[in-house]
Amino acid sequence: MSFRLPSNVPNFDNAQRRFEDNVWNKFTGKEDGLPMYKDKPAGYGAKRTARRWCGRKRRVGLVALVVLGVLYWIGWRAGGKGEGAESGRGEWNIIPGGLTGKKGKVDWEKRRESVRDAFLLSWKGYEEHGWGYDEYHPIARTGRYMAQPNGMGWIIVDALDTLMLMNLTKELNHARDWVSTTLNYDKNQDVNTFETTIRMLGGLLSAHYLQDALPGMKPVNPTDEDLFLEKATDLADKLMGAFESPSGIPWASVVLSTGEGQASHADGGASSTAEAATLQLEMKYLAFLTGEAHYWEKAEKVMQVLDNNGAKDGLVPIFVYADKGTFRGNEIRLGSRGDSYYEYLIKQYFQTSKQEPVYLDMWNEALAGVKKHLLTYSKNSYFTVLAERPSGLEGAISPKMDHLVCFMPGTIALAVTGGMTLAEARKQPGWTKQNEEDMILARELTKTCMGMYRSTATGLAPEIAHFELADPPKMYHTEVLHSRSEMETDEGAEWKKDFVIKPADAHNLQRPETVESLFYLWRITEDEIYREWGWEMFDAFVKHTMVENGGGFTSVNDVRVVPPPTRDNMESFWLAETLKYFYLLFSPSDLLPLDKIVLNTEAHPFPRFDARKKRFRTGWGRLPRDAKGNIVRQKAEEKTEDKKEEGGGKDGGMKEVVGEKVGEQMTMGDSVPGT
Repeated sequence: MSFRLPSNVPNFDNAQRRFEDNVWNKFTGKEDGLPMYKDKPAGYGAKRTARRWCGRKRRVGLVALVVLGVLYWIGWRAGGKGEGAESGRGEWNIIPGGLTGKKGKVDWEKRRESVRDAFLLSWKGYEEHGWGYDEYHPIARTGRYMAQPNGMGWIIVDALDTLMLMNLTKELNHARDWVSTTLNYDKNQDVNTFETTIRMLGGLLSAHYLQDALPGMKPVNPTDEDLFLEKATDLADKLMGAFESPSGIPWASVVLSTGEGQASHADGGASSTAEAATLQLEMKYLAFLTGEAHYWEKAEKVMQVLDNNGAKDGLVPIFVYADKGTFRGNEIRLGSRGDSYYEYLIKQYFQTSKQEPVYLDMWNEALAGVKKHLLTYSKNSYFTVLAERPSGLEGAISPKMDHLVCFMPGTIALAVTGGMTLAEARKQPGWTKQNEEDMILARELTKTCMGMYRSTATGLAPEIAHFELADPPKMYHTEVLHSRSEMETDEGAEWKKDFVIKPADAHNLQRPETVESLFYLWRITEDEIYREWGWEMFDAFVKHTMVENGGGFTSVNDVRVVPPPTRDNMESFWLAETLKYFYLLFSPSDLLPLDKIVLNTEAHPFPRFDARKKRFRTGWGRLPRDAKGNIVRQKAEEKTEDKKEEGGGKDGGMKEVVGEKVGEQMTMGDSVPGT
């Protein structure tokens, strides 16, 4: 078999390397900080350090064959002018060994294998040049530990379940051996509570689940069957110290060796609201597996404290003080610092098989608040924009969308059908007109997110997009509009003028949120446009982020120019989320069926379970509200005293239910319980 290297792969010799500063480095001056890429504030990292790397000779041998083999099977054209590449629509013009012909039926199985090969290229580069490191720089082919000794297993643990889903047993065995012999959490290092929970704890728990759920994934040695659960329990016990704050809101970070929680090094010491409220799926599943109630109790207490602040229309400020339990400021957004709070509301409801309707109640309120305050339209083409309120709900709207916001359309679709297909859901007795409207909203927001990709020269989305709005802005709650653009791909297309990309926001960190929503929309609607958009995105990543010399793929600094300058960093979520979602998007729908699992915010799958088997149920009830949604304090205090008496003086116990029932278990289309 012969191979050839496509000519459109950029030359990375002397490429600029830029680093995004992190909170740890900025506020402590230390070099071992934990990068917070998942939930980074929009203005974060404006200051960058530039370096130039020397040219390197191209390696030969096994690594070169892997690279060329991947390119062959992926089938990217050698700088050709085929219809698919130029227009972004239609079928691909594939070299021999490719995936389709112009008129042929799309072979999604081969496209899925292309994603698998891209993962292997990334993994092999890391395995050869960065094994064990928490950070990996694919151009320099070096890495860095975030904690000594031997690091945190950041990239390895985050990718365990992707290895399983892709049936990469050889690579999985290597990773499992490293976890067994090297991974430990006795580090005299403070780590971010949220990032460590969603990536490390989530990765270990999903690996434990999938090794039993998928054929051929169990370890050869039966004594290793509980390896991932044992490591997860050890880590969770160290993370528990973060929850030992006066309010129950977790501290932003925790020293692993001592379990000492620490306030944020930034933001006036306040924790991120999203971070505090994105620990619940992991802790609840661990509680279910072990029968240990304290994991459940600590996680649920956070939700009670946040809700007792009485957020307006279900929309919460993006910072909360761990010592006081009160919000800091009034900034509202579903981008960084706010995003996954909303994601975990509906997912908590589904995780426990709809046994905790309080979270459906909170989700419904929040979605109604989004429609009332945050949804607007671009000026000319009427793209639906999920905007921000930086000065609170009474302040002016900011037409800004982080790429992080693009989780929302998929989450809306999941909330509407519960994971069933749209065709199945429409047959259910609880289906309503509101459900139909919410599905349209999910589609429109997905189109906006895809527009972030199609509006750039590289076909890659920026970290943040701004939008041109009418004056005054057209709002969703006053009129429902639909995009009047087909997102034509010609360079001067008028619709692209609605998207404004500022230089400081033009980088791409390999984020997964848009392909995540494409995956949900494809599974639920069964409309192949979402698969086609996903293939277009995957093609752009391969063309513009793959590096030479077998290093893998890198994040880039400016999606507006070709070739884009590189950042020389591979995010762990490239393996854990982005490539996993591409793989699932092109897979049969019986692989991780959506009505049987929930995916945490790092794309780690957990099973839905019956919490009553362990006698776990919601241990808190919402405080009473008036017709405008404001907490009625006097009645709230009386009910609190009543609850304490019912619970023998213990507020919020989990094994016996304490607190009022906030609503009957609801199906699709049920309204929010009255207050």
